[in-house]
Amino acid sequence: MATGNLGLNQRGLALCEKIDARSGELHVHRHSLSCGTAAYDFTDGRLPAGELLARVCLADLAEVTLTDSLSSDQPWPQVQISTEHPIAACMASQYAGWEIKGKNYFAMGSGPMRAAAGREPLFDDIGHREQADACIGVLETDAMPTDEVCRDLAAKCGVQPSQLTLLFAPTNSLAGTLQVVARSVETSLHKLHELGFDLTRVTGGTGSAPLPPVAEEALAAIGRTNDAILYGAQVTLAVHGDDESIQTIGPRVPSSASAEYGRPFAEILKRYNNDFYQVDPLLFSAAMITLENLDTGNTFQFGELNHEVLARSFGN
Repeated sequence: MATGNLGLNQRGLALCEKIDARSGELHVHRHSLSCGTAAYDFTDGRLPAGELLARVCLADLAEVTLTDSLSSDQPWPQVQISTEHPIAACMASQYAGWEIKGKNYFAMGSGPMRAAAGREPLFDDIGHREQADACIGVLETDAMPTDEVCRDLAAKCGVQPSQLTLLFAPTNSLAGTLQVVARSVETSLHKLHELGFDLTRVTGGTGSAPLPPVAEEALAAIGRTNDAILYGAQVTLAVHGDDESIQTIGPRVPSSASAEYGRPFAEILKRYNNDFYQVDPLLFSAAMITLENLDTGNTFQFGELNHEVLARSFGN
């Protein structure tokens, strides 16, 4: 599957130009590193900045909006996402599949630059690798990227450091919290991929997840943002194909299919000495999944919301 004229990095950079023009209003700070890379700090960014940060993660191939709460059982605002390009937007761009390390530096990398680097085995299955003259990426971290990190990322993307743009925010910030919670569709697609489902059957996706209060500490923020998806996200995917395969795989897709399900994520993480990569990877999915078969007209729903765990996690 080729991106054709989608141009993931080009789209992300075009959106970043709009962010730059509104940086004062958004409370986003631009820095020029000595290697030539432009770094945008979203630490102080408000909720509109978070929406734009999420859209860059998605290569601007999805709508991201903040809406009112769904019900008294879920009294938190909802981060909603809608995309007609789910594989390009969510898997080739938004998925935080790039573990970025440098001297005394660590971040989770997402955004269009992943498609330019094409380093992850995932791209062998989904395609969407691209050559780009300039690249843009998003880092989940509280630290400014170093020149060493920028040079390394640029080399892996096939561009000069001066042609690399990085946006970053810690999870325990308004913008950082929102951009993580905007991953409801992405986590569900990744779960389907891990289960062996042919993602070319998926033609569109919508999702919503509650926006938790911003946590004071990073680990608590990681817990709350994951819980928002594991216990509060609702995702609908439009798919083609037969009903039988949907009914077979469906019960395995929601987060509740994992043996780890049922406690706040911070508690689960603590059991593994806060090593995110030791947690059952099949836990990471939305709480409720609806699969709409465009060929048969049948709809199948799996999983359920868990208001009790959300309340414990969010402190309400």
